[in-house]
Amino acid sequence: MRTLLLSLILISVLSAAGQCKTYRLGEKRDTLDCVDTKGMKQGRWIVRVPPLRGEPGYEEEGIFINNRKEGVWKRFNTMGDPLAVETYKWGNRNGKCLYFTIAGIEREENWRAVNPDKVFDTIDVVDPKDPNKYEKVIVKNEGRSLKHGVWRYFNPNTGALMQTEKYILDQLQTDEAPSVTQGMTKVGTDTARTKAAAVPEKPKPREVLEFEKKNAGKKTRVRDGRTGG
Repeated sequence: MRTLLLSLILISVLSAAGQCKTYRLGEKRDTLDCVDTKGMKQGRWIVRVPPLRGEPGYEEEGIFINNRKEGVWKRFNTMGDPLAVETYKWGNRNGKCLYFTIAGIEREENWRAVNPDKVFDTIDVVDPKDPNKYEKVIVKNEGRSLKHGVWRYFNPNTGALMQTEKYILDQLQTDEAPSVTQGMTKVGTDTARTKAAAVPEKPKPREVLEFEKKNAGKKTRVRDGRTGG
């Protein structure tokens, strides 16, 4: 569903931007590295970064919408081995991101993108004790993504899980950690769970009504499961 929506947005953006000012054709004759008439990157790009000051070079590919990374981006070393699979929203990391060494997966991160077009953004924070309850809080946009969700660290050679951390809006959650919304501006609390309607009391059977009427005011012995006299 998200892939379809992203494709529709991309088609809309390219249609609105008109023809690319500069671009190149890929091996399948598809349009790559488009810069529109407004000087903004659009569509599918393959970005090559050469080695610099001892840092290895790499290549990454994904989609730009109005100069911002959007959706899934993949990064490879110069030999074609995967280094990262990241997801973006508004040009910031959002959701699950995976990082690899040549041996295997090294870590899994989770992020929450903040809309860069807003000075403040409203985010739903799930109550860790009740997944059906959440609070709306206002966070200041500092031009970056927030650590949000479970982070996992692996041994790349064996794939064994080595460490797990949980973040909520950049706050590492521990037994001593403060409330997830402490120090934040709250704008309301919602409950996703709908309260069940009160079940009307069932009418008593005719036999029970007759028994109660017949023995009204009398002491009756009721079996309660106990044995003995």
